[in-house]
Amino acid sequence: MAPTGTTDDSPAPLPARDARAAHAAARDALLALQRQDGSWEGEMESNTTGTAQYVIVLRALGRPLDETTRRGIVQHFRRTRRPGGGWALHPQGPPSPYATTLAYLALRLLGTAPADPLAAEAAAWLRSLPGAPALPPWGRFWLAVLGLIPYEETDPLPPEALLLPAWTPLHPSRLYGRTRLLHQAMALVHGTRFRTDLGPLTAELRRELLPHGGRTGAPVGPDAPLPPGRPPRLLTRLLRGWEHIHSRALRRVALERCHRAVADEQHASPRHGLSSAGALVECLALYARDPGHPLLEGAVTRLSHWRWTDARDGVRLRDDRSTVRDTAFAVQALLAADPGHVPDAVHRARTRLAAARVTTYTGLVPPLRTVLGGWALSGGDCPWPAADCTAEALNALLHPEGSAPPPLPPHALRAALEVMLDRQNRDGGFGILDRQRAGRWLEALDPAGMFPGRMTDTSCADCTGSVLTALGRLRRHLGPGDRRRAEAATGRAVAYLRAAQNPDGSFAGTRGIHPTYAAFHAARGLRAAGVRRDDPAPAALGRWLAAAQLADGGWGEDWRGVVEGRHLPLGHGLPETTGWAVLAALDTLGPRHPVVDRGVRWLCDHQRPDGSWENGHVNGVLFTAGMVNHRLGAACFPALALGRYLHATATTTPATGAPARAWTTGTG
Repeated sequence: MAPTGTTDDSPAPLPARDARAAHAAARDALLALQRQDGSWEGEMESNTTGTAQYVIVLRALGRPLDETTRRGIVQHFRRTRRPGGGWALHPQGPPSPYATTLAYLALRLLGTAPADPLAAEAAAWLRSLPGAPALPPWGRFWLAVLGLIPYEETDPLPPEALLLPAWTPLHPSRLYGRTRLLHQAMALVHGTRFRTDLGPLTAELRRELLPHGGRTGAPVGPDAPLPPGRPPRLLTRLLRGWEHIHSRALRRVALERCHRAVADEQHASPRHGLSSAGALVECLALYARDPGHPLLEGAVTRLSHWRWTDARDGVRLRDDRSTVRDTAFAVQALLAADPGHVPDAVHRARTRLAAARVTTYTGLVPPLRTVLGGWALSGGDCPWPAADCTAEALNALLHPEGSAPPPLPPHALRAALEVMLDRQNRDGGFGILDRQRAGRWLEALDPAGMFPGRMTDTSCADCTGSVLTALGRLRRHLGPGDRRRAEAATGRAVAYLRAAQNPDGSFAGTRGIHPTYAAFHAARGLRAAGVRRDDPAPAALGRWLAAAQLADGGWGEDWRGVVEGRHLPLGHGLPETTGWAVLAALDTLGPRHPVVDRGVRWLCDHQRPDGSWENGHVNGVLFTAGMVNHRLGAACFPALALGRYLHATATTTPATGAPARAWTTGTG
C-alpha cells in the first residue's frame, strides 16, 4: 500500500477518450445483462447452508425432490466444496463445521452413499477436527429436527418470550426483522419438539456424524467469529432451567402466539417473504403445528422464489434476491456520464423500478414499521422495504440536478420519504429494515454467535449515505413541511456520520467490504447534504482514500478485515472496490486529483475486451461473518465510476477541480 495521491511521479491524467471508450464498453456490457422486463439482477452468491436446509425441510415435510432437482443440488455441492472436503460460510471462506455438517446431511438425504467421495471426504474432514463435532446452536437445531439429538441438547428458544410485555427489553419485537421472523418460527418448532422420522437412516447418520453420541463441542473457527462471552452462556443456562419448570398451560398459550405470528407473516407475504432462511423454518413451523395447515402449500410453493438453476452451478437456494438494488445501480451507472440523456433501456428500467414499490400490505396485524411506499431489496412483492433500497430506487428515478420531472406522483414521493424517516435512529443514522428498538447490549446476548450484528437494526454509514443522497434529490420535489422534515433529518444524519468517522478518516462498512464501500456512500451522502469538500469530514476521508490506494492504482480489500474490524488491503485492486473508491475520491479529492486519475486508469487497464471486469471476489456482507458475492457489482460500480468521472471532468475547472456548482456549507 502506498500513499500515492501526493507523489511527484503520479502519471499524467488519463485521456478522456480512453475513459469514454471504457465507459461505452461497460455501458454496452451492462445493457446486455438487462432482462426482458427492464430490470437487472445478479445472483447473491453466498453459501450452501440454505440449499441444505431446503433438502432437510422438504424431507421433513414428506415432499421428495424430482430427479432433475436432486442431481442439480448434488452438482451444486460438488461445485462449491472447498479443498480438504468441507464447505464454507461464503465463497472464499475456510471450511466450516456447520456448513459441512448440513451439506453432509443433505447429501445423505438425497441418496448419496457414505462411500461416495463427496460424502466420504466431508465426513473425514469432520472427524479430523479435535474433540467432539463443534456445532453452533443453529446446527444443533437441525440435528434435533432430524431426530439425531434430543431437543434438550439444543439451545432453548422458549416461545414464552412472545408473551412478555412489548415494552420489555427482551421482547422479540425489539429484534432485527430477519432475526425476529427466524426466532419466532424456530421457537414454534422447538416448543412442539418436532422430529422427522428418517427410519434406518437415523442410526446411520448418528454413527457417521456423532461418534461421541449426541454431545457436540463449542463452535470454532469460522463458526465462532467472536469468542463466546459470559452473557449468552448465562442466558442459555437460565433458559434451560426454564424448560424444566415452565407451565404446560402457559406453553400452549405461547405456542399459539408463535403460531399466530408465523401465520401473520404468511398473510403479509403472499408472494414471498424476507429471506429463504426464515421461509424454510416457517414451512417447518406450519407443518409442526398441523401437517394439513391451510397456509403450508403456499409457503412451500413460494420457496421457489429463492431458487437458482444453471448447468454449471446446479440447483441452489439463495438467502435473498436483489432486483431493486441491482436495477437502481444499473440505472445510475447508465446515466452517470450524461444525466440528461435517458435511453430507452433506462426508461424501461425506471418504469419497472417505479412499479416495484410496496403498495399493499395484507398482514392481519399492523406492522411495526412503515411499509407502504418503499422499496424492498427484491421488489414490491416483499412487505419489508429497506431504507437503503428505497433510497437507491429514488436515486435512480430522480434527476440529480432536479431538472427533469420525477416519474412518481407527489403522494408516492411523500410515502417514500416516510419509509426512510421511519428508519432514522436516535443517533441520526439510518437502519435498514427497522428503527433500532434495543441497545447494542442486546448483541452480547446472541446465543448463536455466528453472525455478529444480527440482533438489532443499528445505524450504519453506508445506509445513512444512501439515504442522504436520496434526501438531497428528493427534497426539491417536496412541499414546504416535508422539505423541512427532510432537511432536519439530513442535519441529524450528517452529525451521525461525523461522529461515526474513524480517527484515520474512514468509516466502517456494513453491507459491503468494508471501509471502501462505506467511503463511497458516506462521501456522496455528505456531498448531497451540501457539505463542502474542504470540510474536515470529507477532507479526512480523502486522505484515507489516498493512503489506501494500492501500488497498482486500484483498491482492494480482504474479506477478513470485516470480521477483524479493520481495513485489510489486498496486494492488488478489485473492480468493485476500485469503483467505490474512485466514486468516493471524486466527492472528496475532486476529479482532477492524481488519486482519481490512477484509479480510473486501473479500471480502464483491467477491463476485459467485452467491457466487463473480473467477478471472482466476495464484495458484500451479511451480518459481519457472512460474505456475499453480488455478481452484478463488477458490472455496475466500475461503470458508475467511469461515468461520474467523465461527467465531473466535463464540468469542472482544471486548475482547481472545484465543481461548477458551488456547494454550500452545512446541510441546507
